[in-house]
Amino acid sequence: MGGSDRPVTVTHEREREMKFVISMYINPAVLDALTEEERQAIGEGHGRFMDSLKESGEFILTQALVDPSQAAVVSVRNGQPAVTDGPFLEAKEHVGGFYLVDVETKERALELAAQIPDAAIPGLGIEVRQVMFFDGSLEP
Repeated sequence: MGGSDRPVTVTHEREREMKFVISMYINPAVLDALTEEERQAIGEGHGRFMDSLKESGEFILTQALVDPSQAAVVSVRNGQPAVTDGPFLEAKEHVGGFYLVDVETKERALELAAQIPDAAIPGLGIEVRQVMFFDGSLEP
């Protein structure tokens, strides 16, 4: 084997300055009214969006959440935990999932949010919020 016996260090692109959560708000009635082709186009659009985020190095994480009917609300009163099944609030919309991205500016996070297929569908919403605390440290 030629060369040095030193371990190879992989250098990653520098960590960006800001992390944002891009939340997707879902209205089940709006989704139910879509055709199968429209739902498929949304899924394919998310696939392309994730691929582009990964390629640019801005992707950290994405997660989809179950319907609020499967949620549980936990509260503690007089030192005793109480668990209630179902959604906390009665609302037409709920958070259906999110992307966690690492970008240089808020403007870039907004630009990315506009690329999410749901943003083009009336009745669905996209919210962009900067992360204040991440992995044990405060964000700038």
